[in-house]
Amino acid sequence: MTKVRKAPAASSRHTRRWPASLAVLVALGLQLAVPPQVMGTPRWIMPAIGVALLVPLVWTNPFHLKRDEVWLRWIEVVLLAGLVVVNAVYLASLIVLLASGDTADGKVLVKAALLIWVTNVVAFALWYWEIDRGGPFARMPEHEHEEERADLLFPQMTVELPGWERWIPGFTDYLFVAFTAATAFSPTDTMPLTARVKTLMGIQSGISLLTIAVVAARAVNVL
Repeated sequence: MTKVRKAPAASSRHTRRWPASLAVLVALGLQLAVPPQVMGTPRWIMPAIGVALLVPLVWTNPFHLKRDEVWLRWIEVVLLAGLVVVNAVYLASLIVLLASGDTADGKVLVKAALLIWVTNVVAFALWYWEIDRGGPFARMPEHEHEEERADLLFPQMTVELPGWERWIPGFTDYLFVAFTAATAFSPTDTMPLTARVKTLMGIQSGISLLTIAVVAARAVNVL
């Protein structure tokens, strides 16, 4: 008689909110460091809006995910959309600045490109974390959520390995997906399955490609 091995309990690491909240704060803080040459608006506006949107998220779920509210997810989506839009505007402003030849300071270009690239990675990591299979709450097996289709196919989901039977991705896994998409300009070990994630990954790769190919390349020439 074959002995049925009981699947191990899922790790609680995927219920932690503080890594995502910390990533939001880092992305908002980076907005304060954007060089004034590429910023047409006061630099405190975007961080102020972001902090205002972040407060209810941290207040209800400061460290671990315990309460699921639809309006909280909408707040985070609005915040992420704002981060991406503002970051794209900074990139466009920087490209226009380069085209006009108004700057010859290589250090400013490198700093601006780095801040835009890091913000791009953080914002899309949060976006993948928030929408994959309906969000972090929907992925938690202990909650009675209607199961949704996976938006991302992680390697752990394709093979049967001892100790990984009930593996669930955490924020670090989505951060790695965003990092590899921003460096390789395409999926690597984790494949996008749905149209919405393919669209997001295409936008992220496009922003990253423009940042590195246009801004960083010009900065190297100036230096």
